[in-house]
Amino acid sequence: MRKMVLAANANAAGSHVGEWRHPEAWDRPAANLQNAIRLAQIAEAGKFDLLFLADGNGVRQLDKPDLFRATSPSDRPGVFEPVTLLAALSMATSHIGLVATATTTYDEPFHVARRFASLDHLSGGRAGWNLVTTSNPEDALNFSHTEHMARDTRYPRASEFASVVKGLWDSWADDAFPQDKESGTFLLPEKVRRLHHKGEHFQVQGPLNAPRPPQGHPVIFSAGQSEAGKDLSAQHADCVFAIEGNLANAQRLYADIKGRLPKFGRAEADMRILAGVTIFVGETAAEADALFQQLEDLVSPAVGVDYLSKMLGHRMRDYPLDEPMPIFEDDHVGHTGIGKGILRVAYEEKLTVRETYKRILPQMGGNMFKGDTKSIADTMEEWFTTKACDGFMIAAPVVPTGLERFIRLVVPELRRRGLFREEYEGTTLRGNLGLKTPADAFSC
Repeated sequence: MRKMVLAANANAAGSHVGEWRHPEAWDRPAANLQNAIRLAQIAEAGKFDLLFLADGNGVRQLDKPDLFRATSPSDRPGVFEPVTLLAALSMATSHIGLVATATTTYDEPFHVARRFASLDHLSGGRAGWNLVTTSNPEDALNFSHTEHMARDTRYPRASEFASVVKGLWDSWADDAFPQDKESGTFLLPEKVRRLHHKGEHFQVQGPLNAPRPPQGHPVIFSAGQSEAGKDLSAQHADCVFAIEGNLANAQRLYADIKGRLPKFGRAEADMRILAGVTIFVGETAAEADALFQQLEDLVSPAVGVDYLSKMLGHRMRDYPLDEPMPIFEDDHVGHTGIGKGILRVAYEEKLTVRETYKRILPQMGGNMFKGDTKSIADTMEEWFTTKACDGFMIAAPVVPTGLERFIRLVVPELRRRGLFREEYEGTTLRGNLGLKTPADAFSC
C-alpha cells in the first residue's frame, strides 16, 4: 500500500499568529541554530519525509508600528537565509528531506541551480526547492524595482526560470568526473554541455559549475492555486502544497492539478500533492479545544484584522468586524491562491470579518484538524484514501511541543492502520517520496 507523505513546517514560529506568546513556545529569536537542529531531529525521529522552510525577501508590517510591535516571527523580522540553514541541518540529520523557498521573481536561475545542487550534494540527495513567484509587493523595493512584477509576467518568467534551472542541473553526466590519477584525466570533455539558453526573460550559457546532483534534480515544490499556478505546477513540480478549506474542495483541486499532467507528458505518479494543515491534537478532544482557545485569546482583533488584510490583499480595517465578508472580485498584483481559498470558505460559510480572521489564524490560510488521536487519524485517512491529497504539510500550533505531541499521539495510530512508514525506504528525498529520478541527459 502506498504510504502517506508527512512534511513538517520547519519555521521557528508555529502556524498561529499568537503562538510566540504561548508559554510552551520557544522564547528565543527565530534565527537560532540550536532550535532549528532540535526541530529537524524531532521530525526525523518521527520518520517525516521532509522539513519545509518558507521564506521571503522583506520584513513585513513595518508601515504599521503598533502592529509591528506585536508581530509574529512569520513576518520575518530576523531569520536565516534558508539554504544556508538547511546546509547546517544536513550535518545534523541523515534521512529527512530539506526543502527551502527561493523566488523566481527576484533571483536568477544560475544562482538557484547552484545553491540547490550544492545542498543536494551536502545532504546526500535530500534537497528540495520550493518554487514561488513572490506574492508580497513590497519585496520589489529590495531589488531595485519601484513596483512588483505583474502576475501575467511573473508566471511565464517562473516557467522559463524552472526550465533553465533543470537544464543547468543536467550540465554534466553522472560520470563526468573520473579523476583518474594514473591517466591524468580529471573530467571528460564530452560529458559536459553548455545550455545556450536564450529566452524571453533569461540568457544563460552554462554549464553549471557543480556536478550533477545526487537526485538528478532536487525535488521541485510549488504552491500556486491560480490557473497559471496550477499549470506551472503541472509542468514543473514534483510536489504541490495545496491549501483548501474542506474535503470536497481538496478533492476537486487534486483532480484538477493531476488532470493537467498529461498535457506536459507526465503521469499521475510523477507528482505528490500535500495538504497544508494545522493540527490541534490532545489526549482528549477537550484538551485540543483548550489549546485552541488559549491561542485565540492571545490575539487582539487589530492583529487579526491586519493578518486577514495581508492574506487577502485588501484593507480589512475599513469593514465592520461583525458584518459579512465583503465581496471582492478584483485580482490585484499581490493576490494569491491562499487568499482566494480564504474568501471561498468565508462566502460558502457566510462568515463575518471577525469569524473569518478567527478561522484563518489557527492555520494561516490552510486547513485545521482538531480533536483526539482517533478523530485526527480518521480525518487524515479520509483525505488520503479519497484522493484529496497524497499526504500532509503539518504545521504545529506551538513549536516544538505541537510537533512532539503529533508524533507521540497520531503517528503510531497512522502506522497501526498501515498508512505511514516504520522506517525510511531510501536515502534520498526522491526515494522516500517514491518519485523517479530524472534520467541522465547524456544517456538518453
